[in-house]
Amino acid sequence: MVTQTTVKRTPIRTQLDVLMGSSEKKLGKLIFVKDGQREYSQFAYSEEWLLDTQYFDVSPDLNRQMGYQLRKASTNKDSCFFMAMADTEPDAWGRRVIARKHAKARAQDKSLRQLTHLDYLGAVDDFSRIGALRLRDEKGNYMGSGDPSSRSTPAFFELEKILLASRAVELSKETTEDLTYLQGKGTSLGGMRPKCTILDVDGALSIGKFPSVNDERAVTRGEVLALRLAKLAGIDSAPARIVMVKEQPVAMIRRFDRTPVQNRIPYISGSTFLQANREDEHSYTEIIDVMRSKCENFVQDSRQLWRRLVFNLLITNVDDHLQNIGFLYSGNNQWRLAPAFDLNPFPDKDPESKTWLSEDSGPIASIDQLLQYASQFELSQSQAQSIVGEVFGALRLWKEIAITPEVGLQAHEINAFKPAFKTNGAY
Repeated sequence: MVTQTTVKRTPIRTQLDVLMGSSEKKLGKLIFVKDGQREYSQFAYSEEWLLDTQYFDVSPDLNRQMGYQLRKASTNKDSCFFMAMADTEPDAWGRRVIARKHAKARAQDKSLRQLTHLDYLGAVDDFSRIGALRLRDEKGNYMGSGDPSSRSTPAFFELEKILLASRAVELSKETTEDLTYLQGKGTSLGGMRPKCTILDVDGALSIGKFPSVNDERAVTRGEVLALRLAKLAGIDSAPARIVMVKEQPVAMIRRFDRTPVQNRIPYISGSTFLQANREDEHSYTEIIDVMRSKCENFVQDSRQLWRRLVFNLLITNVDDHLQNIGFLYSGNNQWRLAPAFDLNPFPDKDPESKTWLSEDSGPIASIDQLLQYASQFELSQSQAQSIVGEVFGALRLWKEIAITPEVGLQAHEINAFKPAFKTNGAY
């Protein structure tokens, strides 16, 4: 009789140190395990961090305790890493670059294994990783840092090179050199659109967003227009401007998770704040409920959030999912609402929010609906009406702002965006 034996593969186990910012304060150990098709992670706080007077809950799904805690992905859309760490993973564009580069390498070397969750997490450039969490291997090298003697985040003058390499990826004409250059330069904030992290002319960490070959309107100019209008409407928003590269309008958007001297600020997404799976449907009133106990200045932040909801409705920004809302650490285990980002007018969409206003009311579709819930955002009716008036006042200037050099929309492009802006006070 012939017996068949099954060879059991040894799980791949990788251990990393998790540290905080430029101080390199050791938070704990992260272990990643790949066992066949299963991938999961474990994290243990260091005793030093648990006893530190500056301790805070790094990720809301991590308990303040000794010993390893286990994290498995709830769905195939979610990460196997604890949520604040998952927030630092590359976005869809960054993943596309990493996957393309690996596919080219496997075509030359069939022995290369498939990419893991850790490969994506570790490919992000350490210098520009969102927030303050940093990952270091057992040899003392930061993940995604590349050559420690050289700067990996490109300078402003490299925008043309990045634009051309990104365009090649979109057209499926990229070389291995293009992919090597782009890898790690993506961001954690955004989706499939081509973008990169970059140092602006003043050395500040920023995001460069490029036009896509599939664009049917001036998307980058539209985002800069929305961000500049948001500031006029009393919204704390990321500074933004358009710069021309190879006759293409590139949106330069300042990163808000760095101080003026480029120190790192801890950051978590709205999904992490709610401990939500990425495909879950949630509401703004749920966010408010958590903000009440977690935000240093709850009243100010809740009113600011309501103002943003009014603005999103009136510019038809319907891409308001939880990854496009963020929180910055403010001290004493408290958080604050991060500046608004990824604000985009959608002239071809119905003005209905992706995130619901409440579980009972459904998506946001009118000002009256928002006014009915104003008290839950710490606003009286008169205060809420005043905010609506201020937002309308800013939006009535949208054409004037659109033609400024920092935005640069042309007449035909303005007409393309016109359906997105609701400037009638009776809306």
